Amino acid sequence: MLNEQYKDSVTAFQLWMKQAGYSDTTKKEYLREAQNFLAYLDGIELDRIKKLTIVSYLVQEKQHVSDHARNRSLAALRSFFKAMLDFELMSSNPAQEVKKSKTERNRKPIYLEQDQLSQTLNYVHGKYRDRNIAILLLMAYSGLRVGEVHRLNLSHYDEEKGLITVLGKGRKWNDIPLAPEVNAYMKRVKVERLQPYRKQDDAFFISQKGRRLSIRQIQKIIGEMFKQMKAEQAELQGLKLSCHKLRHSFATLMLRNQIDIRIVKELMGHTSIETTMLYTHVHDEEKKQAVASINLPPVLNPNNGL
Repeated sequence: MLNEQYKDSVTAFQLWMKQAGYSDTTKKEYLREAQNFLAYLDGIELDRIKKLTIVSYLVQEKQHVSDHARNRSLAALRSFFKAMLDFELMSSNPAQEVKKSKTERNRKPIYLEQDQLSQTLNYVHGKYRDRNIAILLLMAYSGLRVGEVHRLNLSHYDEEKGLITVLGKGRKWNDIPLAPEVNAYMKRVKVERLQPYRKQDDAFFISQKGRRLSIRQIQKIIGEMFKQMKAEQAELQGLKLSCHKLRHSFATLMLRNQIDIRIVKELMGHTSIETTMLYTHVHDEEKKQAVASINLPPVLNPNNGL
């Protein structure tokens, strides 16, 4: 049970995250992590927290989780202490200097090839097929995050210019031009848009119940599509495919088509180009072609009998 002395700090953190524009999922995860950490402190005053305290917590409490999960916990604590600093409840952020765990950067990235990406459209069915295809297209061919699709409003869409204005991470707005085919689907969905329960609701994607389509509902739509796709394509069965993998595929496709990485950075809404560089992974076939392009001495030709 959370110590009574920390309740004001928790309330302040919730308010801070709301003002900062964190997604509902992030707010829930970060709040849970902050509460776990405060329970671990067992009454220690926040001003007495040092870097060592946080490192000890991450080592003791997170010893059986992945490096990625441990870094996620650290990110939550950094935000918590930043909130305390902003509200002048603390004089420093002891989590800021704690180093992240080294994660495996050479894992084979998960993404769909261009032909696989185009095939996804064949697996979207049902009464709201046009709406669901538009959702798929925004992630696969415009690079939107699932939260950005969820937050998209009618007022964010300019059908004449073929442009959407996206509210991304950190409450940063980003203008994203749509491919003509994607824009055509968006126009169709706008016309077919379900009547919202509240007439003033500006949400672009409306559920059957007349409310803004939730993140969970969007994930379910894409998850069902991938489930059907995997059932027919054995090579996909071992892959963990999700909404975010569509975004990965978009970035990979852009860079494969020789689009300037700075442009891809802007389209993806990244704050750092280092993040965009994660998508510059090299395809096995590209490696093979690179090696084959080397002009070796004729004497090495196996037909020469060597």
